Amino acid sequence: MSAGVLPSPNIWGSPAGYEVENRGVDPAGVIEAAMAAVRPWDAAVVLDIGCGTGFHLPRFARRAATVIGVEPYPPLRHLARERVAALSRGSTGAPAASRIEAPGAGGTARIEVRGGTAQALPVPDASVDVVHARWAYFFGPGCEPGLHEISRVLRRGGAAFIIDNDATRSTFGSWFRRAHPDYDPEAVRRFWARQGWQRTELDIRWEHVTRADFETAVRLEFAPDLANQLLAEHPGTSVDYAVNLFWRTTG
Repeated sequence: MSAGVLPSPNIWGSPAGYEVENRGVDPAGVIEAAMAAVRPWDAAVVLDIGCGTGFHLPRFARRAATVIGVEPYPPLRHLARERVAALSRGSTGAPAASRIEAPGAGGTARIEVRGGTAQALPVPDASVDVVHARWAYFFGPGCEPGLHEISRVLRRGGAAFIIDNDATRSTFGSWFRRAHPDYDPEAVRRFWARQGWQRTELDIRWEHVTRADFETAVRLEFAPDLANQLLAEHPGTSVDYAVNLFWRTTG
């Protein structure tokens, strides 16, 4: 395990549950559309920081030339590599790096999963076009070492995107405030503004197929007592969810 890595409270303990949750996040693709409006990743080198089980790697590969996932936790890294290998199985076996068919791009994209941290990214200087980090490491004050690394690896004309909760809005935002009463969203916004990042407010949904999947996601994100309260208060399989897309581009 790399130094300075803090255990994730959800995916580390339940990667299968996190897969269920990921499948229900933003089914309309609002986040990706907002990112592409800033900087498309067609034929680009994309770096996914804190890629976990690699859920987003194939999605980027549909348009990118190369996708690199960085994950510090070995069990998750193994699952991400298994996901990549499954995409290319039959021609390459189960290597750490594979070429897969990328239907949206009309060719092949290379996907690689590497061990590493946000504070010490395992990629060369000025070698990446698009950086993506979704609910991983970059939560505000304290993430300056990772921001320095992003600046190091981004090429001219590149863009970096950080996705995190917007606790000021939405039903999910109210749940987040109940779970974290000491969280100061305005302080977080000021932090990103001081760092020179832009912010785009996005409205997405948690939209799960079944009530069981919805309950899995809620119980993964919240402590048992609060999860029971939220589920008792909120019927159905979906909830409105506000997020912040923090982003900056290089000249």
